[in-house]
Amino acid sequence: MAVATAFHQRITTVAELRELLGEPSETVQKKQLDRLDEHCRAFIAHAPFLLLGTSNGIGECDVSPKGDAPGFVRVLDDRTLLIPDRPGNRRIDTLSNILENPRVGLLFLIPSVQETLRVNGRASIIRDEALLEEMTARGKRPLLGIAVDVEEAFIHCPKAFIRSSLWDAARVDRPRPIATLARIIVDHTRIDGLTEADQQRRIDTSLTTQL
Repeated sequence: MAVATAFHQRITTVAELRELLGEPSETVQKKQLDRLDEHCRAFIAHAPFLLLGTSNGIGECDVSPKGDAPGFVRVLDDRTLLIPDRPGNRRIDTLSNILENPRVGLLFLIPSVQETLRVNGRASIIRDEALLEEMTARGKRPLLGIAVDVEEAFIHCPKAFIRSSLWDAARVDRPRPIATLARIIVDHTRIDGLTEADQQRRIDTSLTTQL
């Protein structure tokens, strides 16, 4: 059982937040759009990666990474996006959440660009063959797509990336600072007889045959 940390000063109302942090500027308020303009479309066309946030019917949350070649997310019109559902681990956390609660949040990233694009809206799971056929990659057509009806879209400022020096720290030639994925899986699953070498072979096979 988790032990609750004894915090003594909790914020419990929006009024308390506003008193402490103040109101957003006029620019911040007006930059939010209800559709995708040319700048949003350009950002999405160059983005090879996004984070997709969902929650189920009782509010339990999940964030899933989605990535492919830049432009893998299609803009069907100024209010509709389509994300291909590529092969994964078959947990279907995102998909099952969408069936219970269609509201989603997207965060698009472009390497070396310090701003992000935030998109919020309602999602549905589609199987339209013609659309999915156009999203074929590496010879594989996605079985499903996640369509998003855009309700909000806005560019987010670069402060988090500047503070974290994320793109400076992302050089692939740097030593790995944590254990290998294989080691982590072995330690987390504790499956009898599963060795790090066995798991590494499974990972290598998956990354070469199941993208």
